[in-house]
Amino acid sequence: MRTHRAYVAAVVLGTTVLATALFGGAAAFGATTPTGGAVQIYSPQSNGVHGTIVITGAIGDYGKTITINKNGKPDSNGDYVDIVLHKGTFEINSTAFNAETKNLQPTVYTATCSAVGSATGSVTVFNGTGLYKGISGTVNVIATFGFIGPLFKSGKNKGQCNLSNSAQPVSQYTLITGNGTVSFG
Repeated sequence: MRTHRAYVAAVVLGTTVLATALFGGAAAFGATTPTGGAVQIYSPQSNGVHGTIVITGAIGDYGKTITINKNGKPDSNGDYVDIVLHKGTFEINSTAFNAETKNLQPTVYTATCSAVGSATGSVTVFNGTGLYKGISGTVNVIATFGFIGPLFKSGKNKGQCNLSNSAQPVSQYTLITGNGTVSFG
């Protein structure tokens, strides 16, 4: 049986990583190389490999996130995130952040089979292309999540909350936000 911690860790890791996580794409608006500085990220996530992202501050861009493994292959449990923006791409290493999510203590409401929680940690930014070539930096992120679990449909636990390892959430939402500093070169 999946504990609420394992269930939440799976939800956060699946969404996360960011989560999940930040930036990327081809020069679109006649952009010039950024000078670096403070950035803010906003990334609503779903339980899977793909997500969306908006970055403000020293980088003003938006695009998609793809959770990957260290070899660059899509992996919903990966510790890296490929950020594909309109003006370039870059990667995020979320290994340290993901480690923080393994011991989450969410608030679980068994009467409604729902849970809420959050995780905080840092991610590093690297491997930029396009406008983001030479990017580096650290972003402190917060992943806030909520989910509704399924009920057992039969057996001795019929009608009760099912938080087993095989249970899929009925609905879930994770929002990843962050603040940090990036530089180029």
